[in-house]
Amino acid sequence: MGQTDLTRPLGRHGGWADPEPHCGNAEHGTLPVRPYDLLTLAACHTLAALWHLLGLRNAAGMLRHYLRGNGTPHRVDAERLLALPAVRAAAEAQLARWRAEALERWAAGDRAPAAYPADSGWRDVLISRHVSRDWWLALRYVEFRLTGTVRVAADGTTVVDYRCAVHKAWNFDRGGRELGVPFTPFARLHETGLAKEFAVTGEAFGHHR
Repeated sequence: MGQTDLTRPLGRHGGWADPEPHCGNAEHGTLPVRPYDLLTLAACHTLAALWHLLGLRNAAGMLRHYLRGNGTPHRVDAERLLALPAVRAAAEAQLARWRAEALERWAAGDRAPAAYPADSGWRDVLISRHVSRDWWLALRYVEFRLTGTVRVAADGTTVVDYRCAVHKAWNFDRGGRELGVPFTPFARLHETGLAKEFAVTGEAFGHHR
């Protein structure tokens, strides 16, 4: 019969307990609407339609959800995100760390079959426009958290079952910019109540031998 090590999860060092909150923009609907805010709103609707026509469906969907202004979470296909090289590499690095830590604990014991809970904590990964223009426009970066179990057999072989949760506090950082484009006019859409920040969520499951 195997044993389960419940002392502490594998791979937690370096991760954080909670996903990052929204940035420090003004509260929703607290600033007065100015004429240029309405121009920014119209431009965003046009941009979302253009992105959709260009096949940038994730980017268009995120921007449209922002413009709807209801602030409800927006669910994404986490398996598609995991397929991106940058995200996959970050996840694989955590799984490799789990295996190494599990084997270290197993080798220090009686080498009986064992199971070790694992938890990466929340970590973030950058999605550049070179990896995927669509996901770059949609998210730019995403947080992920792997939780699961590493099972080690009597011969030292490992099997990993995991859940990958993704999260993104979707907003425009007041004062920020990308490629020279300032974010403050877009942040004002939230601050004036013409749009609303929201959370992006998703999950995927995997099994590795």
